[in-house]
Formats: sequence, structure tokens, C-alpha cells
Amino acid sequence: MNKKIVIKTLGCKLNFSESAAIERLLVERGYTVSSKDSQADAFIINTCAVTENAEKKCRQYIHQIKNNHPQAKIVLVGCFSALQNVKTVENEVDLLLGSSDKMNVVAEIDRLFGKTNLEETAKNEAVFFSSYSISERTRSFLKIQDGCDYFCTYCTVAHARGRSRSDSIENVIVNIREIVANGIKEIVLTGVNIGDFKTKKEECFFDLLQAITKIEDLKRLRISSIEPNLLTKEIIDFTANTNIVLPHFHIPLQSGCNDILAKMKRRYQRELFAEKVCYIKEKMPHACIAADVIVGFPSETEEQFMETYNFINSLPVSMLHVFPYSKRPNTPAADMPNQLTNACKNERTKQLIRLSDEKKRNFYQENSGKILHALIESKNENGFLQGFTENYIRIQIPYNKQYINEIIKVKLLKIDAKGVYEVEKL
Repeated sequence: MNKKIVIKTLGCKLNFSESAAIERLLVERGYTVSSKDSQADAFIINTCAVTENAEKKCRQYIHQIKNNHPQAKIVLVGCFSALQNVKTVENEVDLLLGSSDKMNVVAEIDRLFGKTNLEETAKNEAVFFSSYSISERTRSFLKIQDGCDYFCTYCTVAHARGRSRSDSIENVIVNIREIVANGIKEIVLTGVNIGDFKTKKEECFFDLLQAITKIEDLKRLRISSIEPNLLTKEIIDFTANTNIVLPHFHIPLQSGCNDILAKMKRRYQRELFAEKVCYIKEKMPHACIAADVIVGFPSETEEQFMETYNFINSLPVSMLHVFPYSKRPNTPAADMPNQLTNACKNERTKQLIRLSDEKKRNFYQENSGKILHALIESKNENGFLQGFTENYIRIQIPYNKQYINEIIKVKLLKIDAKGVYEVEKL
């Protein structure tokens, strides 16, 4: 009997790219991957553990499956599966595989269903599991790096995913050619710490960018989150001088207070972050710069929070991704004194979200009247197609089937009530 598998993915784009790779492996093995829960013989939950809420969602999925599909197998893979906290649910699932063991999931599911004569893949934390997504049609999330050597005091990812390791440039090129052959116009490079990309040949992230931009028919390449200490001026200069690498940077800040950055064990001070932001804007005035910020870190005073707020407000940052500090088990920050209340963290989060909204609107308004190029998505919103410009401005245009998955030249006209740019096609 052909077994049906449902994959549920939580967390980051890296997880989505890995789920897509697992799906391809399952199909090759003869399984059917379904989106309908009612048909499932097994559920694979690709987990996240970056926040307490991520773990909560995982538990909710498990309980829903237990209640609604009691005969189905439950397979837990990913970051939450690799941490001690998973003991709270291990008796409710049939199989646990950590991040470094995701590549074994097909062999393990074979075993669950009694299939035999398999060659098992050796479990090895140092192995790099190559993956990319193609289901979105317009863009693909391509994993180039995994793991982290930084061990920030608030984070479990380095423990869950293991040491930093990277794909080879040769294999990245092979994957990109396959993605492009599927008609996908934009690729987003993903990983845990992509700026730490380093091959066995000692090739670095900048070497990878140079190689990628030589690929024929590749239209657009985005760099996902990259640490400020690893975002070099040569990467910025290279981006400014090519049409393939897009002027869109996602740079984690986490705090605008150097004392808090030190307690987080971040590898930079706020001055370096400001230097990189200003250099980007000097080279690419229209570039989009997003930043991650954690509020309510243990012992963060009101004055230190305002230091972060005022620091961000002083910079040409385009938007923020704001997270209230989440206490993660077995991290140094969890045992630090002066843990803040949820009410305090939530109030500070709201303040920074309001600042982010102002920053984003200002960035959009700065681009009013500009002529840019937007990749159009297939999603139809009330008779309009939406897409993103090279500098990550969301636009909408009246529905025309011919525009889907095409890069079109547009003039930005006005921002609607939902914060989306109405445009004129040129």
C-alpha cells in the first residue's frame, strides 16, 4: 500500500527548504506527500526551538494529530527534537530525529512501516544536508550553510544544529542550475549563519557570490540574514555593482546597547552595525535594510531599552523584526538575574513595532515615483497580483495572468491603506 505523508513545517525559511528536500526524498522512495491531514499515514513535524512559542506550536500540532488521527505515525525532526526540552513530548511521538539527522528521515520512516533491506545513512553531525524549495514557483530558498559556532547566551540553535558547516560551491551551483531550470526567477540564500560559509577549500561567502553571479539565466539573488561582523565591504561593493544580487540586507542587531550586546555574547558592538548600515546607504541609497531586535533581555533597564530605540531611530534602517526575549532552557541567559516581566517585554515590543512601521512607511515614501523591477507572484488579492521589487517593496498590479512569475518594470505611484504600493507597468 502506498503510504501518505503530511509534512508540517515550523520556523525559519531554512526549515522550509529542508522540508522541500525531505519531500523530494520521500517521493523518490515511493511515498505520497499529501497536504490533506485526513489521508495521512504519518506526519513529519519539522520543528523550531528559537522561542518558547515555537515549541508551544509543536506541542499543539502533536496533540491535534493524536486527537484527530490516532492511527497515524508522528515523526519529529529539527531543532526542538535535538534539545532536552523534547522530553516533554517524546512519549507522544513515534520517532525523534534532530537537525543533524534529518537526512535519515526516509530510512527511519521505512523502518516505521516495516520496509527492509535498506542502506542506512551514517549519522554524523558534520555532514551537510543540501536542500532547496521550489514549491513557491517564483522564488526558491536555497540552503548553503548549517549550524553555528557563536553560542549567543540566549540562543539554542548552536546546540540544536551543531557546528557550522557549509555546502561546496560546486554543489550550490548544481542546485541553482536545477532551480533555474524549473523556471524560478529568484533565489534566497539561507542558512543559520550564512556569512560563516566556508568550504573545505577555504572558499568564503564572497567567493560563493562571485561564482553564483556567473550562472547563466539566473535573474535574482537575495542574501538572507547575515551578521554585521561578517557582512564585509567587499560584499556590499559587489552587491552595488551587480544587478543579480539584490539591494536588500537583513542584518541582526539584537540590541543597540553595547552592555546588553556583551551579555548576549554578540561578536560586535553597535558602532560596527551603524558603520555597515551607513556604508550600504552610501553605495545603494535605495537599498532595503531590515534588522532583528530582541527586547527585554535579562537586566535590560528602561534606559538601555531607550538607548536601543534611539540608536535604531537615528539610522536609515527600513524595517525591524522585533522579538520579546524568550527564556530558553539550558542557555546562560535563562539563569541570569533580573528577568523581566512579560508585561514589560510586551510593552517594549509594541514600541519598537510602532517604530518599525514608521521606518517602513518612510522607506516606501522615499521610493515614490521610482522606476523599479518587481517579480510578480501568483497570489490573487481582490483582482490584484502582488510582488516584490528588487529592494523588497511590496507592490500590487491589476490581475493579468501573463505577469505571473515575470519580472516587470514598474513605476511606484501610491501606498494603499494596507501599506502596499500601487504601480504602473512600464
